[in-house]
Amino acid sequence: MIMPLTSTRISPDWPCQVKTPGSYDWERSAAKWLRELVPARYAGYPVFIRHPVLLARHAQIQVQQEIRVARTALQTARADLPGLGLHEGVIEHTIKLYAAEVMQLQHIARSVRAVTQALVEANRQP
Repeated sequence: MIMPLTSTRISPDWPCQVKTPGSYDWERSAAKWLRELVPARYAGYPVFIRHPVLLARHAQIQVQQEIRVARTALQTARADLPGLGLHEGVIEHTIKLYAAEVMQLQHIARSVRAVTQALVEANRQP
């Protein structure tokens, strides 16, 4: 479905892998990007293929769960990792990794919200 370019303002969080809303094949590029964010078995479900907005909804849930997992890993690392026999340098590196992952996932979550909103708007077009 083609939508006017002026109806959606592109967010700074808009993923570079997804074409601008209203441009040729933008919904297909959105669906392709969203499929990369969910487990492969979900990406292949026919209802998600036919309705990218459902895929976007699932991607939002998936990314939120990943954020929770990364936060838990970050919050428990200092207490749990020494018991695994890891050197302090490895523990500190792992903590930094988890902190960076939380930030990256938060950015992805904002991108998914932007794409979801554009898909919703496209579905509302006559």
